[in-house]
Amino acid sequence: MQRRRNAVPGLIEDYGFIGDLHTGALVGRDGSIDWLCLPRFDSGACFAALLGSVEHGRWSIAPIGGLRRTTRRYRDNTLILETTFHTDSGVATVTDFMPLRPSEQQSVTLGRIVSGVSGRVTFSMDLVLRFDYGLTVPWVVHNSRGLSATAGPNAVVVTSPVPLRGKDFHSTATFAVAEGETLPFGLTWYPSHQPAPPRIDMARALQDTHDWWEDWASKSIAPAPYAGAVRRSLVTLKGLTYRPTGGIVAAATTSLPELAGGVRNWDYRYCWLRDATFALYSLVVSGFTEEAEDWREWLLRAVAGKPSDLQIMYGLDGERLLPEFALDWLPGYEASTPVRVGNAAHRQFQLDVYGEVADVLYVSRQAGVEWDDQTWQIQRALVDFLEANWNNPDDGIWEVRSGGGQYTHSKVMAWVAVDRVLRAAERWQLDAPLDRWRALRSQIHASVCEMGFDVKQNTFVQAYGSTRLDASLLRLPLVGFLPATDPRMIGTVQAIQRDLIVNGLVSRYRSDGGADGLPPGEGAFLPCSFWLVDNLELMGQHQEATKLLERLLRIPNDLGLLAEEYDPVAERQLGNFPQALSHVGLVNAIHNVSTGNGPAHQRSQGDKSTTGA
Repeated sequence: MQRRRNAVPGLIEDYGFIGDLHTGALVGRDGSIDWLCLPRFDSGACFAALLGSVEHGRWSIAPIGGLRRTTRRYRDNTLILETTFHTDSGVATVTDFMPLRPSEQQSVTLGRIVSGVSGRVTFSMDLVLRFDYGLTVPWVVHNSRGLSATAGPNAVVVTSPVPLRGKDFHSTATFAVAEGETLPFGLTWYPSHQPAPPRIDMARALQDTHDWWEDWASKSIAPAPYAGAVRRSLVTLKGLTYRPTGGIVAAATTSLPELAGGVRNWDYRYCWLRDATFALYSLVVSGFTEEAEDWREWLLRAVAGKPSDLQIMYGLDGERLLPEFALDWLPGYEASTPVRVGNAAHRQFQLDVYGEVADVLYVSRQAGVEWDDQTWQIQRALVDFLEANWNNPDDGIWEVRSGGGQYTHSKVMAWVAVDRVLRAAERWQLDAPLDRWRALRSQIHASVCEMGFDVKQNTFVQAYGSTRLDASLLRLPLVGFLPATDPRMIGTVQAIQRDLIVNGLVSRYRSDGGADGLPPGEGAFLPCSFWLVDNLELMGQHQEATKLLERLLRIPNDLGLLAEEYDPVAERQLGNFPQALSHVGLVNAIHNVSTGNGPAHQRSQGDKSTTGA
C-alpha cells in the first residue's frame, strides 16, 4: 500500500475533503494527505504532492502489505473522514479531521487517529513537510513526543505516539495497532515568531468537532428522497467557507486541470461574485439564513467603492489584488502545466457580476436580512454605472482570455441588475427614478431578444452576431429573463441538447480552439448540467428532469464530492475539487425537482413586472 517515493497522485475522485472553516486538506483513498494550505485556503501549501510528487509534501499513514480492500465514509453529517483498511492480518481505521477553532486563533491542527478494529495491522508512516508549495524544506528536530519544523514564518509541531525517524528529509515510522487500540497523531501549524500552542487532546477534539458539525447540519432542510446528497453538499459548502469573513471559496485547490495534461489550470481558492446568488439561494432554501447574512456582509465589504472597479472575484478578506504567477518547480497534476497561484481574471470586466450583486442583495432582503441606506446607495450606483456601460463588450462568464465580446449572457445579467434594483424600489418604496429604470430594463431586454437570438437556428446564441451555442444561455429562465416555456427558450434548450451534450452531460460550449484563446478540450461543466435539470423542470418535463438529475447524482465520488467538470468518456472527475458551484447546482436542482418551489421556481416567477418587456 505504501507509494513509491515519486509516485503521482491518484484520480481526483480518490480524494476526500476535511477542513476547519479556515482551510482544507485532501486525503487520498490510500491514506495520504496530498494537499494542505496553512493557515488559510489561499496560503502556501505544506503538502503539495497533488500537483507533483511526494517530494513536494505529503503525510501518508497506510498499512504495509496484504491489503484486501479499502472503505471510507464521513462520520454522520460531518467533515470527519474515516478510512478503513481491510488487510490479511486485520482491520484498522484512520480517522482524519480538523478541529474547529475560533476566528482569532492563528494555529491550525490536523488530527489523524489510527484505531484497531480487528486482528493486528502494521502501518508505515511517511511525513514530508515542504512549505511554499513544495519549494522549502524546513529545519526539523525530532524529539520524544514527535518533531518540530521551522522555515521562515511557518512552524509545525507533530505529536506522535510512536518514535519518528529522519531520513532523506522524510520523517518515518513503522508501527502496529491491534483490536481496541488507538494511536493519535497530530500536526499543528503556528506562526514561527510565537510560542508553540499547547498540545491538544485528540479524543476530546474529535468529539467536539463531531458535535459541532452535527448541530450545524441538524438545521438543514433536505427534501426526500435525496436528503443525503443535499446534506453532504451543504456540509461541503460550509467547509469551503472562510469563517472569519463569511466568504465562500470556489474550491479548495489550484491548478487541477479541466483536461488532464492541458493548460486550463486555474486557482479557485478565491470568492467569485457569480457564485453568490446560487449559493445564497441554496443556503436560504435549506434553512441557513445566518450563513446567507454572513455572505451578504462579506459581499458588501468586498464591493464597496466605485462601481467601475467591481471585480468578478476577491480574496478571502475581500482582497482585490490577486496577481497570477506560475510555480515552475511543480510538474502539475498528471503533467498539467502551468501550476498557477493567483488569478489574472480578477482584472477582467464582466457585466454579469453586476447582476449577481443586485440579485444577491434582493434575495437577502427577501430572506429577512436587514438593509441600511448604504446598501441601497450601492445598488443605485450599480444601475447608474450600467446605464452608461451595459452595451460595452466584456470578457463573459467563462473568463476567456481572447478579448472582449458582446456576450448574450452578460447582457441578460445587466438586465437582472436593473430588474432587481427596480423591483426593490417598487416593493419597499425606496427613492428611485422608476420611469428611467423601467425604460432601461426594457431597452436591455429588447436588445437581447433582437441581437442575441438567431431566428434561423431558433436559439439564443453565445454573443451578438454569433451562431455559436453556449450553455450559459440555460440561465435565462433561472434568473427570470424569459419563461422556460417561451418558444425561444424551448428552441435554445433543444439546440443545447442536440449540440452540447456528450454522453448525457452538458459542455459549456464547443472548445474547438481559438474561440476562447486556449487549446481545445475540457470535460462537461457540471453546473451547466444541473441548469439543464432546472430548465426541464420549469418546462414541465418532470420525468426528463428527474432522469437527468439521477444521472448526475451518480457522478459524485463515494463520499458525495464533486469537482468542477466530468469527463463523460473516460468517466472521471476533472478540475478543482471540491467545487462549490457544482454542489450549489446539486442542492438547487434537487429542491427544484423535489419540492416544486425551489430557487428556479422562485426566481422565474418573480414579480408581475419581471420580464420588463
